[in-house]
Amino acid sequence: MRSLKFIFFALLLCAAPLAAQPRPVQTSPAPEGVVPKIIARENQEMEMIRGRSPMVETYIQKVKILEKDGSWRPDGDHYFIGRAELAKRLDLVSLDSRKNDSLHRVVGTLMRLFDFGSEFLPQGFLQMIFLDKDGLGGDNYKFDYVRQESLGDVRTFVFDVTPAKKDSMGRFSGRIWVEDQTFAIVRFNGSYIGQHDSHITFHFDSWRVNAGPNLWLPAFIYSEEKTEGLAAARVQSFKSQTRLWGYNSGQARQEQELSQLRVESAAPVVDKSQQDNDLSPYQEQRAWDQQALENITEKLERIGLLSPAGEIDKIMNTVVNGLVASNHLDFQPEIHCRLMMTSTIESFTLGHTIVLSRGLIDVIPDEATLAAMLAKELSFVILDRKGIDTRYGFYDALRFDEKSTFQHFDFNRRPEMDAAASTKAAELLKNSPYSDQLETAESFVNELHARSHEIPNLISPRLGDEKILQRSVMTTPSADPLAGHIVALPLGGRVQLNPWDDSLELLKSRPAGSPSEREKMPFEITPFMIYLTRVAEDPKASAPVESPQPGN
Repeated sequence: MRSLKFIFFALLLCAAPLAAQPRPVQTSPAPEGVVPKIIARENQEMEMIRGRSPMVETYIQKVKILEKDGSWRPDGDHYFIGRAELAKRLDLVSLDSRKNDSLHRVVGTLMRLFDFGSEFLPQGFLQMIFLDKDGLGGDNYKFDYVRQESLGDVRTFVFDVTPAKKDSMGRFSGRIWVEDQTFAIVRFNGSYIGQHDSHITFHFDSWRVNAGPNLWLPAFIYSEEKTEGLAAARVQSFKSQTRLWGYNSGQARQEQELSQLRVESAAPVVDKSQQDNDLSPYQEQRAWDQQALENITEKLERIGLLSPAGEIDKIMNTVVNGLVASNHLDFQPEIHCRLMMTSTIESFTLGHTIVLSRGLIDVIPDEATLAAMLAKELSFVILDRKGIDTRYGFYDALRFDEKSTFQHFDFNRRPEMDAAASTKAAELLKNSPYSDQLETAESFVNELHARSHEIPNLISPRLGDEKILQRSVMTTPSADPLAGHIVALPLGGRVQLNPWDDSLELLKSRPAGSPSEREKMPFEITPFMIYLTRVAEDPKASAPVESPQPGN
């Protein structure tokens, strides 16, 4: 059990966001004729992207500026998740909010549906995946070469881009980074200018990641605006993160299974009537429950709400196995953990499967806090007599439109069940290796409760339990539990998302030292700084780019 204390070491190394500081390369003249190649490649990229329908998630935190030190603090938030219909330009299909029973929850749901606000439109943030939604044209922009620069392992040419005409409406103005093999734009930073005064434009930093030869996918967009004077009357200062994923949702596992198909050799029929192959009624019920579980998880994976099993699942499984072993429990089938793709802070159980959201993994400060979250869900598995909804054992029960997913699935628990699970979780943790390490877990819940009015949409689950704030681990915190401790991390500081196959991995950042009070930013939004890599080399594009005499 001692080894469990080191499981979360990898996570602790990832406490700070991945710092992919650009590495300057020796400056040289821009390659001759590269601008036409950039324009042609960008237009080609837009055509390829328009054939996809990724999931889009935008989370916005309005911020207020504290007078005493000038720092920012959340002051309300907005959340959107849906499917982009890029073949229809920039159309978005929202995933409906989930089904609610009580009047209180109905009102809360309606507030979330209309909470995105008139000053923030989901399509406006989706537009930031394109430099120009109408495509680049040679006469529309002026390109000024700046230097060469490496973004991670990818060498780029850097250009400042401005509209060629001063009266251009909605054109991009800012800086672009162009990778040096196929001349694809991999990052652009700036804003759309020339809009009418009635429109609101934001500054943004848009990143694309490599998913294969000649394929750079829009994946991460950071935006922030510090408004003053008349602008503040129209829109409050804010920070936002937009993520895109699910470009190949539900296909990775099927492709892997097809590649591993085996044909069994011919064999005589064996009479199994005398063998121990018949299932008992209990085993038959478990098999039916497992079928319902597999149907649900397959549906959620295909939509892009559940990540394929990966390395983070294994870490969570190890922590859960430690809780099970230290409490002398036995589960048939065994407990497994999975990850939900969303930034919302939530968790739930599917039979003997525990699901935590990416957002929750992002912000928990240490292994003991992770153990506390898992102990609560493990308690639901122990106490829940209902188990998984077995109607989903029938395949046709899941043939509903994905936009109504949150209406069909509701994994919320009754208040009396939640109270019993809290008591049981405290018992599990008392007998575990984490019994003397739970002060940070208690501080985490207390901090989340203290900020609940600032980030209501972040803690409003779409599939999981609404009672995250009630998850006390039944400990008595020290007199000053926050002193010298990080009680919660910023959002997006721990987990790296692959937009092509929906896999989630831990960020491999170097330790950043002890953060200052201003840098702690629990549950807050931070910018994206992506370490770009090439997942596959294109032989036709691997030749080095020449740098002839200046002329462009």
